[in-house]
Amino acid sequence: MRAVVVDRWMEPAELVVRELPDPAVGPGQLGVDIKAAGCNFFDILIVQGRYQVKPPFPFIPGGEFAGVVRELGAGVKGFAVGDRILASAPMGGYADRIAIPAAFAHRMPDAMPFEEGASFPIVYPTSYAGLVYRAALQPGETLLVHAAAGGVGLAAVQIGNALGARVIATAGGPEKVRVAMEAGAAFGIDYNSEDFVERVKEITGGKGADVIYDSVGGDVFDKSLKCIAWCGRLLVIGFAGGTIPSVAANRILLKNVAVVGLHWGAYAKYEPARIPETFAALFQLYEQKKIRPVIYRSYPLEQAAEALAALGSRKTHGKVVLAPAQPR
Repeated sequence: MRAVVVDRWMEPAELVVRELPDPAVGPGQLGVDIKAAGCNFFDILIVQGRYQVKPPFPFIPGGEFAGVVRELGAGVKGFAVGDRILASAPMGGYADRIAIPAAFAHRMPDAMPFEEGASFPIVYPTSYAGLVYRAALQPGETLLVHAAAGGVGLAAVQIGNALGARVIATAGGPEKVRVAMEAGAAFGIDYNSEDFVERVKEITGGKGADVIYDSVGGDVFDKSLKCIAWCGRLLVIGFAGGTIPSVAANRILLKNVAVVGLHWGAYAKYEPARIPETFAALFQLYEQKKIRPVIYRSYPLEQAAEALAALGSRKTHGKVVLAPAQPR
């Protein structure tokens, strides 16, 4: 099989494709022909050795993908050879074949292309679990989504809109604002040229946003507390801005604000039943045409370095995808 192999800490520009033996399919596993793989910012950090998880060498990066089941391991039930699936896994997506526990996989909707399937397993469950389970977003509420033109941000915009919220999106530059508006945001704020705190107050008549979806951290978190509504929920998704903020507890007290975190990956350990529940709800929204991954560009597997360079430049929007084989 072909795979991107990391045998030392390196810059993404150094990534190359190598030939490797096909992975063995063990009991309880699926052997999958990968048709498309999603790229994420944490892939860059893993390759550089800057991520909190440092896998042993050699390893194949890539945490989400879509493909076709080619082999069933002993004891696997509920899947058949030829099934079209999407999955997330700790490693291994930047390849044209993989073996994974069957529990990691979900059958894709019939109409979902592989490139969209590869863009689905991380950002959509993250946004759904955050907005539904943690923030309890209600129809008619105002949702403020930061970094709304990124993969996780666009998923939040689409899901918030599908749930009946009025969505305000912040993004860097008019083109990214346009992308967020096309995804369902009712209002767009270019944080490069506008003060989002004042604009949110203006849009909401001084009330503020009921739910704020923050994947950025740093100053964005601090400023969000200045435009959150009474009994608002500030949802902490991540720290893409590079700074983990601290919060003055008196600001939480004064407006009855709830600051809540979301770690989607931990549901597998603490609330595993939520995982199939989440994917079933998301697939229903997809089939109702209420959500759909936005693909910035698909690159051949051999151009993994170029794909991660584009992602790292922060000039992309939506999802960047690798296509080990021709999608259908």
